[in-house]
Amino acid sequence: MTVLLYARRKGWRLDRVEVRLRHEKIHAEECAECETREGKVDRIELALLLEGELSAEQETRIREIALKCPVHRTLTSEVVIAGR
Repeated sequence: MTVLLYARRKGWRLDRVEVRLRHEKIHAEECAECETREGKVDRIELALLLEGELSAEQETRIREIALKCPVHRTLTSEVVIAGR
């Protein structure tokens, strides 16, 4: 939704966005980019499919914007769940 709204605001021809996610648990020691070194960590593989008449620069910018959407920011930040 974030990238569609962004593209519309810019007047870019983005007809369809498809997001594919694949989730798995991996051993932290096998993860080069992870800060955690013990136990398992969640790994989410993202595929962003864009349909429309976009230049290479527009597609690059849309992919950058996708990494700033509220869902992505929540998943990549520290999360605390407080019970009642």
